[in-house]
Amino acid sequence: MTSHIPAGIRRPRLVWLVPVLWTLVSGLWGLSRQNSVWRDEAATWQVAERSPGEIWHLLGNVDAVHGLYYLLMHALFEVFGASTTTLRLPSVLAVALAAGCVALIGRRLAGPWAGLGGGLALGLLPAVQFQFQEGRAYALVAGGAGLSTLLLVSLLATTGTGSGTGTGRRTWPRWTAYGALVLVCALLNWLSLLILPAHAVTLWRVRPGRRVLAPWLLASAAAVAGALPLILFSRTQSGQVSWIPPLTWHMMIGPAVLVAVGALGALADRWNGPRTGLPVRLTAASVGLPLLAVPLLGLAAASLVQPLFVDRYVLFAMLGLALLLGAALGAAVRALAPRYPRAAGLLVPAVVGVSALALLPVSLADRSPASRVDDVLAVAGEVSGLKREGDAVLFVPAARRDAALVSPGAFAGLTDIALARGPVESGTLKGEEAAPARISAALRGQRRVLLVSDAGRAGKPPKPSGSAADRAKAAVLRAEFTVVEDREVRGRRVTVYERRG
Repeated sequence: MTSHIPAGIRRPRLVWLVPVLWTLVSGLWGLSRQNSVWRDEAATWQVAERSPGEIWHLLGNVDAVHGLYYLLMHALFEVFGASTTTLRLPSVLAVALAAGCVALIGRRLAGPWAGLGGGLALGLLPAVQFQFQEGRAYALVAGGAGLSTLLLVSLLATTGTGSGTGTGRRTWPRWTAYGALVLVCALLNWLSLLILPAHAVTLWRVRPGRRVLAPWLLASAAAVAGALPLILFSRTQSGQVSWIPPLTWHMMIGPAVLVAVGALGALADRWNGPRTGLPVRLTAASVGLPLLAVPLLGLAAASLVQPLFVDRYVLFAMLGLALLLGAALGAAVRALAPRYPRAAGLLVPAVVGVSALALLPVSLADRSPASRVDDVLAVAGEVSGLKREGDAVLFVPAARRDAALVSPGAFAGLTDIALARGPVESGTLKGEEAAPARISAALRGQRRVLLVSDAGRAGKPPKPSGSAADRAKAAVLRAEFTVVEDREVRGRRVTVYERRG
């Protein structure tokens, strides 16, 4: 069955190296998104520029769940400087790492073409394309999930064969690394612990025996115990996810389609046959399908208690889908090879190439500023061009102050008349604003005010905020000021008001 496999693709190094390079090139393409940064990335940016002590102060009030990621990005900003490249490159590298892991797992369980196809497929998945150019932790979790799954497969392959060659002290470094990776991922996003029930399903399917189950249970318990303080404390900040809507059936349509596609890949994996030297039940299907389905279903189940269903929280499930797609491609190559060996050798490159072209509109859209809700750098540029000496600035809602925190130079010379305590001082993301009466009094003493707010839909102004402070701002501006300039740019609006008379 090797006649249809080019000599180069038989080499394990090329099986993982090609997907890694492919993913890196794809991730670096359009990385700056035309020098745009949206609100979630702005949170990363402004926190990363704080000192470790200031970050710790923040975590006591908000965003504890992202604490490790903020500290990591702080270190990177210190070394490489604050830029869109520093902000997003860790995500690109993490997904490239995940692609390499998928390729190695696929090669081991279903053959070289399955490994190559799965590794190349990961970076093409729309959900992955969106997140691997994002300055948040979800891609890093995917990279860690890829490594932990690769370790588990390696341990099952050696310890689960019955040969005894992988038992004893030689496996404990790998089990320790497995537990450490699961723990680090949990500290980046504790919903990544859903990988443990996914791996548990794989173990149940493979049935490797106590010499695997015992150390797996120990490593998993250690990881959960290490993450438990963060889980419990972050639950006190659950208001941060109050924006997530309750789970509805239509929210499950997309995940259901993905699981169905994965199930087809699992069926196709039967044609790959058993791999020499591996437990019979250790297949791409027994690893990939649980990795895809269990995190999605687990997140849906958790959302019945508290709304949490946001697919990026379990981005690592896409590794399972990529592995199953690779298995299907490997099975197709195997089926073609006896009669059409040349066509079999071209199948994976052809399918990947056609898929890349078909998904080109998605790729281009994901790399444009319009792919995100808003752009804090664009609005900062507008403010810089519109401001005059002595102007005041207001933010509605207060969270839109992130533009000034990411680009303080653009707001230099403006007086933030609503701000009572800054974000760093108050240990918050947006600062603490003064009482409505004080804001109204300060606003009445101004001649010219710049208002930064969300853009409305179809040219309409944004909906008014429900906070008392924002209502006070709006009331004074409406009663005593006139709009002299109104610009909408990339999801935000800058409105210039001048006092009447």
